[in-house]
Amino acid sequence: MTEYSRFFYDYFISSNVSKSTAEFLNMAILLVILLVVLWVTDFITRKVLVQAFNNFASRSSTNFDNLLVKHKAPRNIAHVVPLLITIKFFPIVFYDYPHFEQPIETILKLYTVFLIIWIIRSVLKTFESYFQSIKRLKDKPIASYIQVVMIALWVLGFAVAVVIVTDISIIKFFTTLGAASAVMLLIFKDTILGFVASIQFAVNDTIRIGDWITMTKYGADGDVIAINLNSVQVQNFDKTVTIIPTYAFISEAYTNWRGMEESGGRRIKRALILKATSIKYLTNDDIQALKTIDLITDYLVSRQEDINSYNERIGANKDLLINGRNLTNLGVFRKYAQEYVTNHSAINKDMTIMIRQLAPNSKGIPLEIYAFSSDKRWANYEYIMADIFDHLLAAVPYFKLEVFEDISGKVN
Repeated sequence: MTEYSRFFYDYFISSNVSKSTAEFLNMAILLVILLVVLWVTDFITRKVLVQAFNNFASRSSTNFDNLLVKHKAPRNIAHVVPLLITIKFFPIVFYDYPHFEQPIETILKLYTVFLIIWIIRSVLKTFESYFQSIKRLKDKPIASYIQVVMIALWVLGFAVAVVIVTDISIIKFFTTLGAASAVMLLIFKDTILGFVASIQFAVNDTIRIGDWITMTKYGADGDVIAINLNSVQVQNFDKTVTIIPTYAFISEAYTNWRGMEESGGRRIKRALILKATSIKYLTNDDIQALKTIDLITDYLVSRQEDINSYNERIGANKDLLINGRNLTNLGVFRKYAQEYVTNHSAINKDMTIMIRQLAPNSKGIPLEIYAFSSDKRWANYEYIMADIFDHLLAAVPYFKLEVFEDISGKVN
């Protein structure tokens, strides 16, 4: 291999270039060639390996290989080939500069450690997704098990990296670490907790830059703009910036709205509170008046026929409304609200739409509207929700119902 290590050296010497300059130019040219070869090799290997996995996955009946591609396992494995080429040929490049070999070898060893960790991480994430796709394992905490393995793997990788850099035995490293752990935990508590939180972010993908989060304790309600070892910066909607300790995200409660933003809609969950004393059975005259409301005309006709048929069959004495089956103004209003919300142009019809009656309380009967707006932008979402409740509040008197209002503090 010696003849390759000085491939250009003799040419420069014959051109009357000084020995030191010839050695430097020879090294520089070989380094450029090696870098180009590595880039081309990495590009080709990735293309070939990823394409091979894609072809195999498309023909395979199992979903595991598809998940390997999704979590970039083939792409990470492809980096092994350029690494092996570098290990093989870097002594040739730095033949005239042997003092460079030791630091470069250390860097390559560190890169090898973290590349192995990244490959294993891809495989573990694949197993996590695969196990979660199995019906009988869906309710099992698979992610927690994967998280424990990943934390252990990162700790081991960090230990190996320190051993490589300091050139001490791994047993001595852990012995020294154990003796100094109490002092280290005291001095670097926030940094260690921040580091643990950062690993949690990476492993569990709990927070990303750009996520909308709400953390009431710190007054944060906005987008994450930076994640550091010791702090997370949140730009609130009033353009102020809240700085939150990174470790707080593994010990404090917060809301991440990413799931809502990635879904098909933003949830509307709000209740009208109706006076219990305003609820009553509907007479035939009441029903006839309500039939003029287009959204519930067909419902009232069909429902009244069913109820009359049932009452005739059991011989119910309808001189008293409570006998037999009857429609109530609350039940009909609930149906009207269901039809109105379902037909609203801004509501996502593919997601849950429900008008439900909650347990009575001291204020009355809560009637909750549960649906999802198609538009997830905050201002538009608030407009849609207000539009729905404006209409329903105005519609309440048509059903001879009353909305609860606390007038205990009213001044006459």
